Amino acid sequence: MTAHAQAPTSLFDLDAVPDEVRLTAARDGLVLTWGAEDPIPFAAEALRASCRCAWCTRQRADNRFPDAFPGIAITHLALVADYALNLHFSDGHARGIYPFSTFRARAAAPSAEQNP
Repeated sequence: MTAHAQAPTSLFDLDAVPDEVRLTAARDGLVLTWGAEDPIPFAAEALRASCRCAWCTRQRADNRFPDAFPGIAITHLALVADYALNLHFSDGHARGIYPFSTFRARAAAPSAEQNP
């Protein structure tokens, strides 16, 4: 197991910052690349389902969070300082912050398209 495969110890891990972040042409996911490694895809549906914002956390606690987000698209993405992405989705949700350290840990996991 490499150091990158371990759980992130800090949101501000400079080694976790990808060299490239690309929105797919269909807007159904992101592709992140670190160094000379193969690009890693992250599905929009899995990203939306894994949102940890306060609103989504409350929806989960109240058992009102959807089980799936079929057909969801990423409509906008923005850099948050130098450690994360803020993603906007086609259902109007735009509150989630996705740290690069979490993407990096998931990239080392067996299935990169699982929830980041």
